[in-house]
Amino acid sequence: MAAFNFTRSDPTTFILMGIPSLEAAHIWISIPFSTFYIISLLGNFTLLCVVRKEQTLHKPMYLLLCMLALTDIATPTFVVPKALAIFWFNLKGITVAGCLTQMFFLHTVSVMHSATLVTMAFDRYVAICNPLRYATILSNALIAKLGLIGLIRAVFYILPLPLLLSRQPFCANRIIPHTQCEYTALFKMACGDITVIRIYSLMLMFVVLGFDLTLIVLSYGLIIRAILRISSKKAHQKAFNTCTTHICVMLTYYTPSIFSIFTYRLGQNIAPHVHIILADLYLLIPPMLNPIIYGIRTKELRDKVGKYICCRR
Repeated sequence: MAAFNFTRSDPTTFILMGIPSLEAAHIWISIPFSTFYIISLLGNFTLLCVVRKEQTLHKPMYLLLCMLALTDIATPTFVVPKALAIFWFNLKGITVAGCLTQMFFLHTVSVMHSATLVTMAFDRYVAICNPLRYATILSNALIAKLGLIGLIRAVFYILPLPLLLSRQPFCANRIIPHTQCEYTALFKMACGDITVIRIYSLMLMFVVLGFDLTLIVLSYGLIIRAILRISSKKAHQKAFNTCTTHICVMLTYYTPSIFSIFTYRLGQNIAPHVHIILADLYLLIPPMLNPIIYGIRTKELRDKVGKYICCRR
């Protein structure tokens, strides 16, 4: 308690409260947190190792899977260790610089994740609508360039937020009722005029979600049109199977994201701890499920993972 009071009086430190009203259950809540995180790391690192070792998997599709796996490793890693430190050791203090850094990397990875899903939709579009030109249109070098562009875009979009917030004075009450440095909580603690920051964050949300989802919907609209023109039922089935996995991954990412945004903006009657748990699950569940979905749905990858595990044993 003494450490808590000391940290609270420190003007360079914020207090992350974890999950308010559920403090007594923090130890129990840490069990699924750590379990999901470990499964996520094991699944995504296994995917990266298998793709790296198997020459037959050095293709654009699997390079995109590696990019997705990297974002799935980074996303919970920026949140879970600090959350577990709160749950297990009551280490609630975090510096202002550390808080802004966590916010920057977390949202940068999120925008990068969305860009990767857009590139994967483009990959499926080329594979189905222009199969004969797939190898000439998409190469590993092009995928790497698109990944770099996605990373630059993410940094360019997100960097102004922590820079603008770092110039704001923060009020005496530096308590954040969350397990992470959520930007809306920082807005509420800022004592200066944050009109520009609010407008920028709203524009950013609509630009990223709106632009990326529009491109994905457009890609799948063209894919469905191409599939409907195919007369063979077997070809229909094959084409749909190539898209089902990506659609499942998109649903695990965008559905909780949109749901979380709407519950925060409109769900005023929802208890704060429900908002926090939903926000944390959004960062934990998709990274855990993605390698499982691809491992089950992609036969070539499933066979290589089985071979890799057997060889390791």
